[in-house]
Amino acid sequence: MSTTTHEIPDAAEVALEDIDVSDPALYESHAFPEFFRRLRREAPVHYCKDGYCDAFWSITKYDDVVEIEKNHEVFSSAFERGGISLMSAPERRDIVPGASFITMDPPEHGPHRAMVAPAFTAGNLKELESEIRARVTDILDPLPVGETFDWVQHVANELPIQMLATLFGVPQEDRSKLLRWSNLIIGVEDTDVVESREQAVEELKEFGEYFVWLMGERAKAEKGPDLISLLAHSAVGQSLSREDYMGNISLLVVGGNDTTRNSISGGLHGLMEAPDQYQKLRDDPSLIPSAVSEMIRWVAPVAHMRRTAVEDTVFRGHTIREGDKVAMWYLSANRDEDAFEAPDEFRVDRYVPGSGAPRHLSFGMGIHFCIGARLAEMQLRCLWEELLQRYPRISLEGEPTRLYSNFISGFKTMPVRIEA
Repeated sequence: MSTTTHEIPDAAEVALEDIDVSDPALYESHAFPEFFRRLRREAPVHYCKDGYCDAFWSITKYDDVVEIEKNHEVFSSAFERGGISLMSAPERRDIVPGASFITMDPPEHGPHRAMVAPAFTAGNLKELESEIRARVTDILDPLPVGETFDWVQHVANELPIQMLATLFGVPQEDRSKLLRWSNLIIGVEDTDVVESREQAVEELKEFGEYFVWLMGERAKAEKGPDLISLLAHSAVGQSLSREDYMGNISLLVVGGNDTTRNSISGGLHGLMEAPDQYQKLRDDPSLIPSAVSEMIRWVAPVAHMRRTAVEDTVFRGHTIREGDKVAMWYLSANRDEDAFEAPDEFRVDRYVPGSGAPRHLSFGMGIHFCIGARLAEMQLRCLWEELLQRYPRISLEGEPTRLYSNFISGFKTMPVRIEA
């Protein structure tokens, strides 16, 4: 089923000033690459005056995204200024009620990010690797061989949500709730996900009640290593309003689930579209770490991050006014012809040591670099190490369906078959 209700025009035929890359239909239909190629070529700093997300600037080149990402003095992430999505945070209070550390600027950002940082230290991640591998094994071993099944449902959805339950310290039987809440936060406008916004708001009431109760329980217990306990036993966590507490929980749910699961699906899809690279990876599994980085570059699971100008400024000859929305399009910057060699080719050896390939921007840059980046990479690495040992050949058995979202780039379904 498609949520798109209008015909997608040819990118070459749209007047430059009328291009609107905030239209979720471009991502559901996978029509966006040509629009971004045109913007990078003709208008790398582009103003859309009346788009799906109202008026906004698009930044589509690698170096430009990096420059804006690092300039938080002029380009703000703050919740009260609109947050990190083109759909303004204050307008989404019914879905995400408050601020999180990613929707804060310095000096507030640092102490709030530090609340959860201990969960993502190198030592803690090393301890998690054996659990990740065990969960990968439990997910892969029962997969049907020679039969068509949905990769998203049976694999991509399962690994990150199981690990998210572990990080929160909640029972694995509650992981389906976490998955549903994550889908609602991102897919509130997608009729495949929920029939109405009112239904989403009603379901998310349980989300709030669950985590407020959990915070209370962890506050009464001794401090543990899970994310809720870290929040409950930190001075900053204890000072959070209910709204900002749930803002942080929403960030951790979406960040810990959507980015990894869509890299799992998109990575496999990229390999199946490049059979020579798939074979190269089979022949040399030592390329898995490089291939994982390439998957994340290729997918760019977070399509954009939004900033808001706090003052009038001139950027690349364009006057951006105070209050203007500015979208840094990671999925465009990751395909910038001036940054990457053959950016539209999926290359499993792009990131081998010494290659000199620029770092992809899927995890962001600067103070907002994704706090769970290493965990996401570890999950993907363990998955592919175990997958190639068991099932070296997987084929696509039909057209996948994609998310109706301009924020998260990924798949709803992907029918595949493991060859005997």
